[in-house]
Amino acid sequence: MNRSSTAIPPMVMYRSLVLLSVVALLGVSAAAQQRTRAPREGAAIERSDVSSQQSLLLQMMRKLADDAAAGRSVANDLLLAWTHDDLLKAENNEQYVPFTVSLDPTRVGDERAFAIYWRVVRTGGAGPYAYEYLDTASATDMRLGRLQRSFTVPVGMYDVYVVVRETPVVATKGAPPIRVSAIKHTVAVPDLWNDELNTSSVIIAERIDALLAPLTPQEKIDRPYALRTIEFVPVTGSTFSKTDELSAFLLIYNAQSDTASKKPNVNVEFNFYARVAGGEKFFNRTLPTNLNAETLPPEFDLSAGHQLQAGQAVPLASFPAGDYRLEIRVTDKIARKTLIRGVNFTVAGS
Repeated sequence: MNRSSTAIPPMVMYRSLVLLSVVALLGVSAAAQQRTRAPREGAAIERSDVSSQQSLLLQMMRKLADDAAAGRSVANDLLLAWTHDDLLKAENNEQYVPFTVSLDPTRVGDERAFAIYWRVVRTGGAGPYAYEYLDTASATDMRLGRLQRSFTVPVGMYDVYVVVRETPVVATKGAPPIRVSAIKHTVAVPDLWNDELNTSSVIIAERIDALLAPLTPQEKIDRPYALRTIEFVPVTGSTFSKTDELSAFLLIYNAQSDTASKKPNVNVEFNFYARVAGGEKFFNRTLPTNLNAETLPPEFDLSAGHQLQAGQAVPLASFPAGDYRLEIRVTDKIARKTLIRGVNFTVAGS
């Protein structure tokens, strides 16, 4: 199929992911994140009435992160590994970064709970942490094989330290050794507030759930992909079966508005390319998404903080087994600017 083909083949029925009303804005509130911020190095993370056990545990977790930061050897009993992070706008010129770490669920015992600590510091910098938090997880949660948490920071390069440790603080006599893991990962956080056409990360979702109400700040800690009234469950890999859908979603930032209509005029294309020897070739595409005065609700207003979104859910039944690239082309027709986001994925054979 050549580039001039008009749309995705007739046997492929795709769905546009229209998830939000203009009054249910998708964003990350600074207030919802405030409790996860440590004001300075050495300060209490959540509240002033931390118990002595919690205080001792926090000291232990910080020491493990300090060791990782200094390049000293730290155990990784749970085979903890950084697997994914995403980027969205927060408030107050900051960026929101939900992330996922994986672990080996076979190394999780039946009885013990786990403490989870993550620290964010500017790469190569000294002084206060940009972000830190101490949280807990049950053995049941840990046996899912992944943990999802988040942080909110200004633009910059950051080192993220994630420490997981079985509790209690001190093992009882005759009990198995306490398992500990600590990892470091560097994240580049670009500026989504610079008035240049930009987007969030492309979120590839296993499913998207509607929420009756926004989560509380405490509930949101271990559910960082719950964004106001919807919750994404991101996929854990890039390989899909032919019975799956590829559901891709992104937010579009800093589009310009027309003076007369006070509405943006943005076109979003979802094009699929098959990987072939020596390069790639165009495979198919969905119909474009047009976000303008004719398609947006009358009350839509970028100056009021309303956010543009686009998404498609495409069944993969007609995709031959192989490697593909989804190209999402976003064009701001008023600003005459275009940017491209890409997602690589594989369709496995039957």
